Amino acid sequence: MDNKKNRVRFAPSPTGPLHMGGVRTALYNYLFAKKNSGIFILRIEDTDRNRYVAGAEKYIIESLKWCGICYDEGPDVGGSYGPYRQSERKNIYRKYADELIKNNYAYYAFDTSQELEPLREISQKEKGKTFQYDATTRNSLKNSLALPKDEVNKLIQSGCPYTIRIKISANEKIRFRDLIRDEVVVNTSELDDKVLLKSDGMPTYHLANIVDDYLMEISHVIRGEEWLPSAPLHVLLYKYFGWENKMPEFAHLPLLLKPNGQGKLSKRDGDKLGFPVFPLKWEDEETGEITLGYREAGYLPEAFINMLAMLGWSPGTTQEIFSAGELIHYFALEQITKAGAKFTPEKAKWFNHQYLIKKNDTELAVLVMHILQEKNINCNFNYVEKVCALIKDRLNFVTDFWQHSYYFFVAPDIYDEKDIKKIWKEDTPLMIKNFEEKINSVNDFVAENIKKIFEDFLLNNKLEKGYLMGVLRMAITGKNMGPDLFQIAQLLGKEEILKRIAKIQHSILG
Repeated sequence: MDNKKNRVRFAPSPTGPLHMGGVRTALYNYLFAKKNSGIFILRIEDTDRNRYVAGAEKYIIESLKWCGICYDEGPDVGGSYGPYRQSERKNIYRKYADELIKNNYAYYAFDTSQELEPLREISQKEKGKTFQYDATTRNSLKNSLALPKDEVNKLIQSGCPYTIRIKISANEKIRFRDLIRDEVVVNTSELDDKVLLKSDGMPTYHLANIVDDYLMEISHVIRGEEWLPSAPLHVLLYKYFGWENKMPEFAHLPLLLKPNGQGKLSKRDGDKLGFPVFPLKWEDEETGEITLGYREAGYLPEAFINMLAMLGWSPGTTQEIFSAGELIHYFALEQITKAGAKFTPEKAKWFNHQYLIKKNDTELAVLVMHILQEKNINCNFNYVEKVCALIKDRLNFVTDFWQHSYYFFVAPDIYDEKDIKKIWKEDTPLMIKNFEEKINSVNDFVAENIKKIFEDFLLNNKLEKGYLMGVLRMAITGKNMGPDLFQIAQLLGKEEILKRIAKIQHSILG
């Protein structure tokens, strides 16, 4: 397949932070393009100026770049099909709206929201359903189909605000094939005459996205399930414009569901259960509220992407960990599920853990150095690598590093009273004093030699391993658990170990 044939786009609206569901949509478009030697486009659909949020476009771009989802064409990289912001294409849409008017597929509507509101209330109250501006109601409303031609011209010439609505025939079947959901059939009676061009001259999503997809030669529209009800309208627009042979194939992705599987995943769920739903930190300019993203929570971008890919798609095997190249190789739209995909925070942590433990010690040390710098701790990079080697199996996130490693950089000065009571006995001070002498006698202070001294001391003094081990671990780390104690001792060195043993005695005995 050639590049020109396979062109896909991710078309977010800059109305706020990018949800992880949006990132997944971008990812699937990206994977499809790369799998099929195609082109992946970022298009900013910013025609809704009332909901436009400053900084949202920048956030979208930064998020995609952090995730490694690189687009071939877009507002900041250019391309032959630009501009890539719909607000910069305003003059294009009017022409196509007028073409629909000319061919009797659209009409002028002069009704205001205030005039339509009573009709909506009556329909809801008397019929129990939402009012539709359609073939059954439009002839009694204020539009160019119901009004005399001269009155329509007079209203337009006087500057009366109007919208342009699509004209949909009643009781016709619209059929199209969805690559995920197979054949979709909808009766036009279920559709209303959507606004295509707003009174401010800006297009609605329906007109702009169809025109842009056509002009940008989009071959496949891969988007969220929430747009499935709009697809029949879009199919009609392709028909009305005479572009049926250029209509892209559709693939509507399943929703991301809450952890309990009930309903669409939202920011509120993340706030309530303590997990991020945005890729990066977002600060609400109106409220000042700051919401942390996956990046700030310590997730690796490759783990985040792998996790998202598996929410709704499966390669048909038990494999769960995929490199970027493997995701591209195995990805297929036909393997995406129809049912919603339940998001599980614990599974997200599992993915991140898998990627962390795959990092070599040098890579991980690079990732954690900023944590030490923030705490004004200066130490040899090689030393940090060795620390990472000992503790990385215990990390779910980069941000867990300090919690599991602080005793490698600062001696503990607080000991949990409950833990001390469990391990500290009347003869503990004498036992420690005797063991100190043995440690001091070790010339080559490596884990193997320290372990040998420890085991000999246990045997000669008829001590339980857990007793002496517990006291030493508390003295050296301030914790009752952690990686191999002899490896810790080797890394810290003899002098530091002796200092810490003396310190816990002084702390307890005074």
